[in-house]
Amino acid sequence: MSFLSVCLNPTLQKTLRFSSIAPDGVNRTEFHRLDASGKGINVSRVLSQLGKNVIHLTQLGGVMQPLFLSLCEEDSLAVEWVQSNSQIRFCYTLINEKDLTITELVEESEPVEAGTEQRLMEKFESLVLNGCSASNDQPAFEYLIISGTKAAGYSDTVVPLMVQKAKKNGIKVILDVKGKDLIDSLQYKPDIIKPNLYEFASTFAPELVRNNELTGDETETKERIKTTMLDIYQKFGCRTILTRGSKKIWAADEETFFEVDFMAVKPVNTTGCGDAFTAGLASALGDGATFSEAITEGVRCGSLNAGLLRPGVVKS
Repeated sequence: MSFLSVCLNPTLQKTLRFSSIAPDGVNRTEFHRLDASGKGINVSRVLSQLGKNVIHLTQLGGVMQPLFLSLCEEDSLAVEWVQSNSQIRFCYTLINEKDLTITELVEESEPVEAGTEQRLMEKFESLVLNGCSASNDQPAFEYLIISGTKAAGYSDTVVPLMVQKAKKNGIKVILDVKGKDLIDSLQYKPDIIKPNLYEFASTFAPELVRNNELTGDETETKERIKTTMLDIYQKFGCRTILTRGSKKIWAADEETFFEVDFMAVKPVNTTGCGDAFTAGLASALGDGATFSEAITEGVRCGSLNAGLLRPGVVKS
């Protein structure tokens, strides 16, 4: 079995751990690390650590391109990419051990150059149709996983078109995307959508969101979200999983809405937990697990990631 993981927003992730952080002052740390990242790379790395065959598809460019590929090679990740002539963005995780806070600083991506989307779709179609990469003889993909937002410069059709082509070729699809990319992809009946609760609400129930936060009565919010999840299944045959941080997971399968409780762990670094969940979910489904069993495996992988300093891993 093989997985194709797509993310159109590659990242170099800098993780810095401080014993404490003094606002408006100079803060120094001896602990810092750099990793190839972005939601799709995190998914790919965890799948690889779980022993699965996975190919990652993205765009790359700029002076950090060789570094990014070198870091992927260190993780034994198979990466297929097209030239974008845009610099790879940096994102930062600041871990404050004194007050146990984890702060994310996110750079927006540069626009990809004209022609990148065409090159990407040609590469995507080659992978999907041939079931192999240019350099590795791989079996046909069973799952396509698309994660995260896309860089500026891509059209609104690129994500839905990948979903359409994958489903046409008998490939199951898991989406961890939001907004228009998610809405426009539903018509092609992805198998599972897995945004977090805020992303889902901002996409399908924006009246519940104000000042970048969910508002209103919790019971009414739950009922509104539940109704929408079940409606999506009725219209598109698509199952929904909503992660909610340390709270119970909400899921909808056919005509059933259910919650999945789990034991919260003391986090070391929460960056990549959702991606580890997605990878665990996909891995279990590929092994024949039920929907509920696969969610449990997703929780296990997300918890393992939370207990490690490095983002997007289940093994140190």
